[in-house]
Amino acid sequence: MDNEQQQPDAVDPRNKLNDLSGREWTYALRSVITTRYPTRGPAAYAHDLRRAHPSPKPPQLMAELVRFFTRRGGHVLDPFAGVGGTLIACSLEGRSAVGVDLSPSYAEIYAAVCARLELAPQPYLVADARHLAALPVVTERPFDLILTDPPYAAMMARAKSGERKKRGQGGATPFTASADDLGNLDYWSFLEALRGVIAGALPLLRPHGYLVLFTKDLQPTAEHHNMLHADIVTAMRTLPGLEYRGYRIWHDQGANLYPFGYPFAFVANQQHQFILIFRYLGHDSISAVPA
Repeated sequence: MDNEQQQPDAVDPRNKLNDLSGREWTYALRSVITTRYPTRGPAAYAHDLRRAHPSPKPPQLMAELVRFFTRRGGHVLDPFAGVGGTLIACSLEGRSAVGVDLSPSYAEIYAAVCARLELAPQPYLVADARHLAALPVVTERPFDLILTDPPYAAMMARAKSGERKKRGQGGATPFTASADDLGNLDYWSFLEALRGVIAGALPLLRPHGYLVLFTKDLQPTAEHHNMLHADIVTAMRTLPGLEYRGYRIWHDQGANLYPFGYPFAFVANQQHQFILIFRYLGHDSISAVPA
């Protein structure tokens, strides 16, 4: 009986994915992650610096994903590194990582964050994620996980309207001004470009490694539902060997609420993002879903 009671807290020797016990694994399977991370003090992980990015991901959140999808000593790729949420998480969790981003200013912010937190910086390459195979540091050894938060089409590059504009919140906040930035592309061009980036990244991932990708839906229009998470899944499932495994939802309680549509029509406040999870079966695998 004692052995049975201890079983959920033991790491199963058959577990090759992570270092979690059965109890920890079960908790990590919850479909909704609800958080309110601090934005001040040591637990904010230099949020005052990282907030220069339009959508910085909390290192604590990224660390939870890193712990589930890698073992200690694992190797992680972030092809849209931004201000380094994934890289910071890997440093905190004893993993190595490589980040790639177009923006030299984000690379500088990441370096400043590491200096403040007294973390040794992970390799951060200022480069175009569409050319990963040309980057020597990226191709040195296979990655166990690709964890990334790409732009959500041109969502951030468009000026807001309505109540947010009245409150001084209506300005566009593009990631960069570069024409090569996926965040400056229209919806369908973005999907095509993102598919190309992931297609180039998959050969760098070990067989049975995971791709974990953040996204957020756009408001629907008369022309399209704009459920970006669904369209990304459809696009990714055309890649050979890539298997969609489901999603988790990150509910950010720190997000502001605005009276969108008031007093005329329903317009949702989106306080959540989708964490899309894919498993890569191997270089020679054939997708079960035709392109």
